[in-house]
Formats: sequence, C-alpha cells, structure tokens
Amino acid sequence: MLRNPRIKHLRHGDGPPLAFGSGPTTLLVYGSRIAFVRYEQTTHVLSVELHCHSDHSYDGRDPVDELLEQAATVGLDAVAVTDHDDIEGSLAAVERAPVYDLVGIPGIEISTAAGHVIGLGIESAVPPALSFGETVARIHDAGGLVVVPHPFQELRHGVIARVSRDELATVDAIEVYNSRLLTGRANRQARRFAREHDIPMTAGSDAHIATMVGRAVTKVDPDEPTVEAILTEIRQGRTVVEGHRTPWHVSARQFAGGVQRRVARRLRGSGE
Repeated sequence: MLRNPRIKHLRHGDGPPLAFGSGPTTLLVYGSRIAFVRYEQTTHVLSVELHCHSDHSYDGRDPVDELLEQAATVGLDAVAVTDHDDIEGSLAAVERAPVYDLVGIPGIEISTAAGHVIGLGIESAVPPALSFGETVARIHDAGGLVVVPHPFQELRHGVIARVSRDELATVDAIEVYNSRLLTGRANRQARRFAREHDIPMTAGSDAHIATMVGRAVTKVDPDEPTVEAILTEIRQGRTVVEGHRTPWHVSARQFAGGVQRRVARRLRGSGE
C-alpha cells in the first residue's frame, strides 16, 4: 500500500493521511484531497508503536510484559519500548516480543541538553545531558535511527526552544502525532515542519501506562517483518500516521503518577 506512487506523492504534499476503513479498499484523506487505495492481497501493512514507557522509566508504571500484552491485544505488529535514559526495559521487550507474536524494536528516549530525542535500533544507552548534535551523532554511530518526539511541546522537553530549525531538520524522522496532546497545536506544528522539510513522519502514544499503548501508530509496509526492514521504511518516509488523543483524565493520572514515582525513587536513592 505505502509504495503506491500516488500515496507517496500525496504524503509529501499534504502531510500524513487520515485512514478510514480496512480490508481491500481504504479511504485516505490528505488535507483537502481524497484517495481510494486498493490493497494488494499479499501486502501486510504493519502497525507499529514507536514511543512508550515501562516501569524502567522514572515515570513509567507497568512492566514490559503488560505493555507487550496490550500491544498484542489491540492488534499491533511491532513495538518499541523507549524508556527515559534506560535501555534495559527495551532490550527485555525485544527478547519477550516473539512470545506475543510481535517484533520488538530496541530504543531509548534520551534526555539531551536540548530536550528529548529517541534512538531506535540501538542496543546500548546513550548518556543523558549531551548536546543535541552529540546525541544524534552517537545514535547514528551505533547504527540507529533518530526520531525527535513532541518537538514543539516545550513544557514536555520538546527541543525546539534549544535547537535551531536547521538542526532539527537534520534528524531521520519527526514524531508528528503524540497522543498526549492538549490542543493539538504542537502536533500540527510538527507535521507542518516535517512536511516543509521533507522529513519522515512518525506517531507514538507516549504511553506511561500499559492501557494507552497503541493510541498512536506508525504504519509501514516492509519487505519482511524485521527491525531493520521497519526502520528502513521509516528512513525512506514510507509511513502512514494514525492516532487518537489520550483522554485528559488519563493524561492527568499519568502525570501525577509519574511525579509520585519519581519522588519515591529519589527518596529511595537518598536512603542508600
């Protein structure tokens, strides 16, 4: 589906599409334009969660297996656990994913000096507090793919306040739909920036509790269901973004729970 030249052209001209329906024929809406797309019966488009957190994150609640179970339950094909400055949960998810008939993508959300950056396809942690440029370079040196999550959400460690737009335009992909939105303005800004600079687009639920995994997905059509093939599709910009807002009351609970867990961890650390 995603290699249809009509779709590729529309994506670059009108931003990520909205998809309606499933099965052999799907309606895609790109801004003011509409396209009916006929799927080939041999094609299996993968639904991928690229941004979620386990209890290995300072503000995550649930263990890796609960995230994977939720991903399987909602019909996802692949998932990247991207804990804050910790890759152990993600590596555990990669190992456990086949049990749930999922592809596990190793990843980490790194707290750079400028804000948050996600590295996908790497198997060792990049240290926090490095500059934006150094973090990007280290991810690339490790053979990974750089995704900037919620870049225009400055209150949630978006990088746009501390990097130039030219620097932001050098990354491999931009998360243009983050489910933990308030008004949606930051998502629209991210989508507009990615479209203007021809940067591949992704989506992520940014789930900090298992039940929110899959609220936003990136759809790809790789030659085979492997980490390498999925990341290649993202690098080439062959993605379709779909997402649903995390309910506000859930976002509030996630935030409050994250603060409590962060304080508890600091207290435990100070007592050692």
